[in-house]
Parts: sequence; C-alpha cells; structure tokens
Amino acid sequence: MPRWTLNLLVVGILLTLIPLALVAKNRIASHGDRTRISFIPDMDKQPKFKAQEASALFADGRAARTEPAGTVARGELADPAFAAGRVAGAWVNEFPLAVDAAMLARGRERYGIFCAPCHGLAGYGDGIVHERALALAEGGWTPPSNLHTDLVRERPLGQLYHTIDAGVRNMPAYGPQIPPRDRWAIVAYVKALQLSQHARLEDLPAEERARFAGGSGR
Repeated sequence: MPRWTLNLLVVGILLTLIPLALVAKNRIASHGDRTRISFIPDMDKQPKFKAQEASALFADGRAARTEPAGTVARGELADPAFAAGRVAGAWVNEFPLAVDAAMLARGRERYGIFCAPCHGLAGYGDGIVHERALALAEGGWTPPSNLHTDLVRERPLGQLYHTIDAGVRNMPAYGPQIPPRDRWAIVAYVKALQLSQHARLEDLPAEERARFAGGSGR
C-alpha cells in the first residue's frame, strides 16, 4: 500500500473521531443554558420551572411552593421516641403522645384492619388467616404471636411499635402502610387488650372496686 494511502486512511479515521469528541465535550462541559447533547434524553428536555422563575399558575406568581407547615427533612424527625420508638438505642416505655379515647378508637380500627386477621380480634393469635393456614395443613406455617403471653406483655412500648414498623420473623413490615401516629394508636389498643385480660382489682376505680369487695363475683 502506498504511503500516501496509509496517511489518508489515518487522517480519515481521526476525522471520524471528531464528532464523538465534540459530543463527549458537550456532555461533560458546562455551557450555561445550552441543552447538552444526550444519547438517551430521558427527562432532560421536560418542561419545568427553574429556581426563582415566575409562574402564572399560582396567585403569588411563584413557581416554587413553600413547604407545608410542619415539614421536616427526611430522616430528621425531631422526636426519635415518636418516630422510631427508641432513644439513644434504648426502647421507650412511655407513650410519646397523649393517649385518649379517640386514640384508642383509632387503634382499635387500625388493629382490626392490619392485625386481627392473624392475631385475632382478642389478640390470642387465632385470626382467620391462622385458622385458614391450619385448615390447609401445608406445613411451614408460623403461628402468630399470642399478645397475652408474659413475653409480649412485658415488652417495652417502643419494641411493640418497632415490630409494627419493621416486622418480625414471618410478620411483614407495616411501616409503609401505617403512619407513625397510627402505629402508636395500635400499640395503645394492644395494651388495652392486654389489660382487659390481665386486669387486677387495684386497677379499677375505687367505686368499682367496692362492687367486688364483697365477693359477689359480678
């Protein structure tokens, strides 16, 4: 092959690399408002407002909206006891919010939806899912916990909350489905269920204790 032909071939190859080099340069270099060259545009060219731009859609003329009241950064909830059920690695054993009749009613409703199918309405682990699993007799079924055992009753409140949030053993995590306030409402209702089955005479108000003092059994 003549030398000039070889030189021409080399020049031709180098010329073909110029467009690729320009594309690479445009992808990595900053060009202000110029749209970069993109082989796979994805959402690069979507209609959008940039910072500080105006918009006629809202009455105040601003495209950027203010955060709703009470907004906090992800992962930076102010009260770890409320958000995680533990503080400095230790389970909390006091409710981080007021427990009242409305909260217990909410907890009863949420418990009936998310917990009763396995744990049963009274919490003895005899829900319809468990009964169905026993009827199928396919093996490998782990019975739901009886919420009235000493083991469960003595668990800290924060641990019960965490179990709802993250799951345990075969129980799935309900954190994505149940918001924190409802998790605490369920915990409160579970404690009410446990108290209903393990109440002591001294737990009753004085006027109610008088009814049982005579041993009437009623």
